[in-house]
Amino acid sequence: MPIIAQSVLRLVCVAAFCLAATTLWVVDSAHEAIMESTAASAERVAGQLQNLYWRELLWRGSLHKTLVLPVPEWETLETLKLISPGVCVDFAPGDGPAKRLCSQIEGVGAAAPAWFSRVFLAWFGAPPPISRFMTVRQKDAGVLTVQANSQAAVRLAWREASIVLRVATLMVIAVVLLGALALGHLLAPTRAIVSSLRRLERGDFGVSLPAFGAAEFGVIARAVDDLASRLSEVTEERIALTRRLFEVQEEERRALARDLHDEFGQNLAAATAFAASIEAGAKDRPDLAEDARAISRLARSMRATLRQALARLRAQELEELGLEASLARLVAGWNAQAGRGPAFRLDVSGDLAGLPGTVTIGVYRVAQECLTNAARHGRPNEVRLSIARVAAAGGGVALCVEDDGGGHAGRILAAPGSGVLGMRERISALGGNLRIAEAPRGVRVEAYIPVREAA
Repeated sequence: MPIIAQSVLRLVCVAAFCLAATTLWVVDSAHEAIMESTAASAERVAGQLQNLYWRELLWRGSLHKTLVLPVPEWETLETLKLISPGVCVDFAPGDGPAKRLCSQIEGVGAAAPAWFSRVFLAWFGAPPPISRFMTVRQKDAGVLTVQANSQAAVRLAWREASIVLRVATLMVIAVVLLGALALGHLLAPTRAIVSSLRRLERGDFGVSLPAFGAAEFGVIARAVDDLASRLSEVTEERIALTRRLFEVQEEERRALARDLHDEFGQNLAAATAFAASIEAGAKDRPDLAEDARAISRLARSMRATLRQALARLRAQELEELGLEASLARLVAGWNAQAGRGPAFRLDVSGDLAGLPGTVTIGVYRVAQECLTNAARHGRPNEVRLSIARVAAAGGGVALCVEDDGGGHAGRILAAPGSGVLGMRERISALGGNLRIAEAPRGVRVEAYIPVREAA
């Protein structure tokens, strides 16, 4: 998950937690307000009833004495105005039955959702009643019981909570959006850093990151620039070393070819001459003559094998005949060896003359390795070698070897041998690239060597 998405998700979680905590605090405050409103209603109604009681008592006392406690007329509009919305008042005068006067709950607010009502009542329970004597000096005058309606309490809590939820939700959305924008702006340098690292992965070491405002990103940018510079130096050193190794390898090939030609070639020629001499002097010994002929045939076979080995080792043909003719002889040699095996084809496009010696040797060796791999590691019916001189982008040579042997590119890349690695290093030393992919019926090896960089 991207770091911006992770940061926004965490910001949403923090905001949701804060919103839930705020909502609980508001609901608890609403519950406290209901209790305070109930207590205030009890005080106001008790005071009103006490005034009415004493007025009634004084009025009756002025007319005649009686032991019967007067019951004031309290169920009036004036008393109802003293009761908070959603609160009910029960008044029991003396030993008489209690009477109830309730304020309307519609003035508290809209009805709350069922889930909120269940949660609120389960958490806080029904509002407890508050009892007051109508007058402390004469407690048998009556008892006043005030209690908030449960639904009124739920409505009041929902009204407060809904207001906070709407405002807080808008604030959370605004904070998340602004936070995402701020994080996106703050983390914008990461895209440039990742892009530079991708370029380094592709071998482009000419990257240079700008100075960023954040100190941490500035440190990373300097580290990436230093890494690019060091990788460029190491790559140049490796390419120079690889080129030198291939030059030494070609020199060793030529030296080995000279030694094989001079030593083994002369020995095989002498063995052939000795065999011919023995055959000429053994006219009365047919068995000895046949052995001499067998030795001669074996010597000729070894000389043919030696010529093939010398052709593979030395690149003298490239200097004498040129790349195109050398490739034609290479393909012809494979067709001569194959017999009834696969057919080798050569397609040349463009002028291959005038190429630098390193490019000529590199193309020849890569083609030689590809044909060997196609013949030995597959069962193709046809192997096609295509060489093209490319004029675009400063000029270069494109090589493609495709077979229909049903091989798998993944297995070739994962093979423990050093053939593919050697080709890749040789082409990389010349500034080119190598690609091994699936063909319609086999494997395709593609290589490109830029002439300017190789030169």
